[in-house]
This record gives sequence, C-alpha cells and structure tokens, in this order.
Amino acid sequence: MASRVHLTSKAGLFQEMEARQHRMTADEPESNHGTDKGPAPYELLLAALAACTSATLRLYADRKGWALGAITADLKFSRDRDGNETIERIISFGEKLDEEQMARIRDIVAKTPVTKTLKRGTPIATRFV
Repeated sequence: MASRVHLTSKAGLFQEMEARQHRMTADEPESNHGTDKGPAPYELLLAALAACTSATLRLYADRKGWALGAITADLKFSRDRDGNETIERIISFGEKLDEEQMARIRDIVAKTPVTKTLKRGTPIATRFV
C-alpha cells in the first residue's frame, strides 16, 4: 500500500493539497499567524486517525454482523510543558454493544493502521530537489 499527497504553498501558511482526485486545504488559526482557511496540521492528523478508526471499526463490525449505529469520535492532541505529547480518543456508538463485543472493539482500536503508524514512530526520509 502506498499513499501520496501533493502540496503547493504560494504564500503565508495557507496550504493546498491533492490526494488522488481530492483537494484539501490546511492553514493555521489567526492566533498562530494563519488565515484560518482550513484545519491546522495537527487537526488533519487527528482527522486521519479518527477516519481510520471509524472505518476499521465499521469494516470489522460489518464482517461480524454487529450493528454499531452512528460512530462518533472526538480526538484531542495535547503537549505538556515538558514536551510530552498525547492523543485522547473518545469513541461512542449509536447502538449498545455487550461486554464481549466491547472487549473485541478495544482490541481492534489498538490495531487500526493509523494508530499503529503513530505508535511506531514511522521514520521520515526527506529529499530536496
């Protein structure tokens, strides 16, 4: 599996990106010298984790024949004064699941692809051309 994003930045902190045929933007809030025309990079990171979490849970539940109802996820990134970073992820379902199902859901959440990538600390190789 390979994923690719192309970014163009003409001025300031506003960024335009393409992923396959999809266009996205990123920016910083005005309080951080941006123009607030799109989500900030950490918000995009949280969105990627939330989307992967929900999609993985939906695929797993569908395969098991479990009704989850609406999935909601609230994520928060924070960094303390010592530089320690954490992501808090709160997930809820529109349908009630029993304890056995919830135990399995907890296992699956820890194994979603983006969760594993973030926990591993994937190396980043940078080239300038």
